[in-house]
Amino acid sequence: MKDLITNLNKHFENRIRLGIMSMLMVNDWVDFNALKETLNITDGNLASHMKALEGEVYVEVKKQFLNKKSNTSYRATIGGRKAFNEHLSALEKLIKSGR
Repeated sequence: MKDLITNLNKHFENRIRLGIMSMLMVNDWVDFNALKETLNITDGNLASHMKALEGEVYVEVKKQFLNKKSNTSYRATIGGRKAFNEHLSALEKLIKSGR
């Protein structure tokens, strides 16, 4: 049983990071406001979690101007996608082992 939980990625244990990565896995790019509104969190909370995911190179950031307003968008990197899929596989194994 111990082997099952060692395969879980600690960077995805938080519900907000789990939500962020879930959104990024099914969308090419997601902007900051869409993430914030969908996850119902504050600017600061989202920014701190994004910074942590950026630090692990799980997400890529694109900053641009749209209609003279700054816009920040994110997408999952190849490494981030791989790490998240491995985390999901470990969760599935853990769930199946409890049956």
